[in-house]
Amino acid sequence: MKPIIGITTDVELDYKHMLNYDYITAVSRAGGIPLLIPIGTENDAAEILGRLDGLIVTGGGDIDPTLFGEEPHRNLGEISPGRDASEMALIKEALQRDLPLLTICRGLQIMVIAEGGDMYQDIYAQIDRELLQHSQKAARTHTSHFVDTAEGSILREAAQNERFRVNSYHHQAVREVKAPFAVSGMASDGIIEAVESTQHRFAVGVQWHPEALAAAGDEPSLRLFSRFIETAKEGAGTVANHRPAL
Repeated sequence: MKPIIGITTDVELDYKHMLNYDYITAVSRAGGIPLLIPIGTENDAAEILGRLDGLIVTGGGDIDPTLFGEEPHRNLGEISPGRDASEMALIKEALQRDLPLLTICRGLQIMVIAEGGDMYQDIYAQIDRELLQHSQKAARTHTSHFVDTAEGSILREAAQNERFRVNSYHHQAVREVKAPFAVSGMASDGIIEAVESTQHRFAVGVQWHPEALAAAGDEPSLRLFSRFIETAKEGAGTVANHRPAL
């Protein structure tokens, strides 16, 4: 049985839903069935996840800084309060259920915030050291900088190396990580690039866009999606047996 994977959508001004097709391709290629989740679902997070075998929280715009106790920095971009609310609820419910969870770029940041961590609203304005170019001026399939992986992490298993290259499209980044998460990947300039839960079967967040790389055949990205889907398959039969009819 193929696992059903919920994928959150990006939104424009909280009314127009969008999703890069690479997410669909990556999930399908890894053996899952993609199902898109709109915003406005925070009150139904438990029912939605009760019908799913895994959850992907996708990339997109910036995050409301009041969620981690700050006011807007001058370089803060467009935010989506509706998306923030929906994804916070979905992430918390997924972690409570130990539902396989893969979060990407913005998704990584909102996952860390959901568990009490925080983030830089703009790394170039808020970090006083020389940084890499984290918003690459190249195609999404180009890998622009390296990430160092933590020993024993899912990330290192996917990379099959201590260090590998990723693409990069962000100006915000995770700053402080709280339990159950631990840093599993870092750029050479000290920017946190990946976190993993130490208490869940699969709860991984990455700052880059592996869906674009996986769609292009990048091996580490394909292995990351495959591990996610394989973990979702482990509970697919159990979930399906109790899944209400759609």
